[in-house]
Amino acid sequence: MATATFSLPLYHFSSARRRFPIPDLHSPLKICCSGSGDGSKSRESLLQFKKEINYVACGIFAAWAVTAASPVIAAGQRLPPLSTEPNRCEKAFVGNTIGQANGVYDKPIDLRFCDYSNDKSNLKGKSLAAALMSDAKFDGADMTEVVMSKAYAVGASFKGVDFSNAVLDRVNFGKANLKGAVFKNTVLSGSTFDEAQLEDAIFEDTIIGYIDLQKICRNTSINPDGRAELGCR
Repeated sequence: MATATFSLPLYHFSSARRRFPIPDLHSPLKICCSGSGDGSKSRESLLQFKKEINYVACGIFAAWAVTAASPVIAAGQRLPPLSTEPNRCEKAFVGNTIGQANGVYDKPIDLRFCDYSNDKSNLKGKSLAAALMSDAKFDGADMTEVVMSKAYAVGASFKGVDFSNAVLDRVNFGKANLKGAVFKNTVLSGSTFDEAQLEDAIFEDTIIGYIDLQKICRNTSINPDGRAELGCR
């Protein structure tokens, strides 16, 4: 019977943006293999086995590195050029259905500069995950039960919009006008409101994490009633 023990080396992977060191393990990863038969054949098999294991380990760590790098790359990307499709604004009435909660889509919905003011029927319950909404107007629209996960709504206007029962997680509402918007039983986890206008906004039974609550409470445009509903201190 032949027995062999060997340690797998640790790897480091680099990308164009940053280096991803693999954390040191408390002890080397050891693999023991045993077998019977001809000694030389066993040694050859063990060497081949070790080589294959190294390739597998390398592939696993490489996949980890790419996954870890993705958010950094995505955060640095610029917005795509404005869509030239003649009916692009009407895409909001259909929405997307791929990977709603994670903002995954086959093609981005470009609603920039579109005007949906006072629309009371076409936007309700639609999935607008990862939609590009900057500088669009939704004033007075009914957006109850809409899904806007990871939408980009910087500078958009949502004055008086009803977001009741909507999923607005990880939305960028920077500099958006949300005066009088209704966030009743609305998911706001991970969303940002930097320099957004939130006067007279209603936050009844809003679902939001503690850290996100601290951030939104720094917005001085929220009136006392809104701050009380959120639980700002």
